[in-house]
Amino acid sequence: MEKKDRKKEFFDDGRVIADMSVDGMPSSLLSRRKSKKLKEKKNEHEIELTFRERASVFLGVISGYLLFGLIVFGGFALFILFCIKVWFK
Repeated sequence: MEKKDRKKEFFDDGRVIADMSVDGMPSSLLSRRKSKKLKEKKNEHEIELTFRERASVFLGVISGYLLFGLIVFGGFALFILFCIKVWFK
């Protein structure tokens, strides 16, 4: 009981120490007014890509995923070979 008596009550003075809003994250339902203003600002700086630019971005993303998959599955295959040839003998 003594600890509860000594504990101070939390007081929120409204100061913002660090802004936790991140671009691309869905905002809370309570701050819809702010998000509408942000969307209007984003439309001003919208970038139009040509077909070649979109295709190169797409191929870059696909090649990144393929490289990652090759590394993961190659490591898995090496682990299986290690188990068969060295560990289980």
